[in-house]
Amino acid sequence: MSFLEERAERPRRSTARRPPRGPSRDQQAIRARRFAALGVGIVVLILLVIGVKACLSSQKQQDFKDYVTSVKDITQQSNNESKQFFGLLSNPGTRGPVDLQTTVSQYSNDASQLVDRAKRLDHPDELSPAQRYFVETLEFRRDGLTNIAAVLPTALGDTGRAQATLQITGYMQDFLASDIIYSQRFLPNLRSAVKTEGVLGDVSPLPQSRFLNDLGWISPGVVAARINSIRGGGASGPVAPGLHGTGLGTVTVKPSGTTLAQGSAAQIKVSPNLSFDVQVMNQGTNDEKDVTVRVSITGAGKPVVVEKRIATIAAGQTQIVNVPLAATPPTGSPVTIAVQTLPVPGEKNTTNNKGAFPAIFSP
Repeated sequence: MSFLEERAERPRRSTARRPPRGPSRDQQAIRARRFAALGVGIVVLILLVIGVKACLSSQKQQDFKDYVTSVKDITQQSNNESKQFFGLLSNPGTRGPVDLQTTVSQYSNDASQLVDRAKRLDHPDELSPAQRYFVETLEFRRDGLTNIAAVLPTALGDTGRAQATLQITGYMQDFLASDIIYSQRFLPNLRSAVKTEGVLGDVSPLPQSRFLNDLGWISPGVVAARINSIRGGGASGPVAPGLHGTGLGTVTVKPSGTTLAQGSAAQIKVSPNLSFDVQVMNQGTNDEKDVTVRVSITGAGKPVVVEKRIATIAAGQTQIVNVPLAATPPTGSPVTIAVQTLPVPGEKNTTNNKGAFPAIFSP
């Protein structure tokens, strides 16, 4: 009986099964940890990409800003060159032709250095079109200065002066071309690129540059008058008080003796010693020096331009200067013979300085 009671009092073992432990459960834990690590890695990678992208964007914007800053510096120096160059032509002082040529050549060398600096500018790819136009702008300015320096002594001399003056007029158009490229090509491309990049407000105002501020320098008549003024001493000294001015009188063809008239075409026979007697009147109250007479034949074939200088002409006096043709004029076609006395320093009224005469040259 006690035996039975002892068995009844023994605790009964639980029949619940313990969770299995072994390779399967360990693999699940490992995979969970790997997924967690992968998630953390992805987040870190995304943050790194965002950070790198932000750094690259910031650096790119800084590259845009640095480029515009460099352009501003170069254009400022180019603008200063313009002031110095045209200031020299307007007021050469007592400098002679060689000294003037040396000074303009130095301006050309400085302009060449600006071209080299511009070519070395670092710039983002988006600025490549603007960069190309910027370099081209400076190249036109360099070329204009170089070519003018080469012909300036001839323009200030006595032989070949007329042709050299026309060449200077042509080279002045290099400056006009540079201004057009800068304003119509470079600036629009630069503005578009910096606006797209979002830094327009940071770099504004954009650099402005204009080399040719006086369009009179692309007019042959104006250039001739200004070169003539340089020959006479420029604007370095005060103009004598009183009236200054010359007038054009009669124009006679030699050797035929035909007097040209503005209302009717003259028939002129070509000869080896063809020339024009030009009557010049000093209509002012001052003696004038270095009065230049120009004869040009245009309208058919290559223009013929010749000049002759009167060393001095007293106030109220009239002189006749003979201007021989340096080339055979075109024959058989209507032409215009333009005769002009170039303005003297202090002359304000030039309406009576020139005349245009229709003519036909025959063999």
